[in-house]
Amino acid sequence: MDALAVATEVTPYITAAVTAYGTAVLTRTTDTAADATVSLGRRIVQRLWRREESREAIEGAVSNLAEVPDDEDFQALLRAHIKRALLDDPALATEIARLLPAAGASFNASGAGAVAVQHNSGIISTGSGADIQR
Repeated sequence: MDALAVATEVTPYITAAVTAYGTAVLTRTTDTAADATVSLGRRIVQRLWRREESREAIEGAVSNLAEVPDDEDFQALLRAHIKRALLDDPALATEIARLLPAAGASFNASGAGAVAVQHNSGIISTGSGADIQR
């Protein structure tokens, strides 16, 4: 598990979550209105934050980034703290890596009734008054 690669991959998700929630991302519960990127970022940062050994560093980096979310230096600082946590805890690195979307997987849905799925074994209907018979 390459800690730098995982840290680099998760930083944009966490940045999106921090931009949406600020420091509340550390303790915020599930928000059904949050998009997938923000939701994943929130889950990742909370998982990192629960690790006692890295809590203070992650919390500080999130606080800095919350003040200026577009600051590349604060994003790099967060990435460095994530990398350190993942290097120190290979099981955590594996756990976080499993949360990430598969390489090359990209889903985007926007607008009323839009749907994006990776796999579906059932019916998806977004139209009003649809008549679905089984």
